[in-house]
Amino acid sequence: MTKTTLELRFQNTSGGTVRLAVPDPKQPIDEAAVRAAMNQLVSLGVFISMGGDLVRPVEARLVTTTQDVWDMTGAGV
Repeated sequence: MTKTTLELRFQNTSGGTVRLAVPDPKQPIDEAAVRAAMNQLVSLGVFISMGGDLVRPVEARLVTTTQDVWDMTGAGV
């Protein structure tokens, strides 16, 4: 099984990093649109973290993971 996640990373007022994850984002990803959306999230103050408000975008990552899952309950053994 393959999963894709768009990770948005921001800096908060205490200097920490905050990660927001968007599962199964619509592709292709447009870098300019992601940048604009991240800036808008900061300016609107939509999210607050334990370390305070989000103050600036840091980076965006498109992460693809592949998982192989095995049934270990003994049903298939």
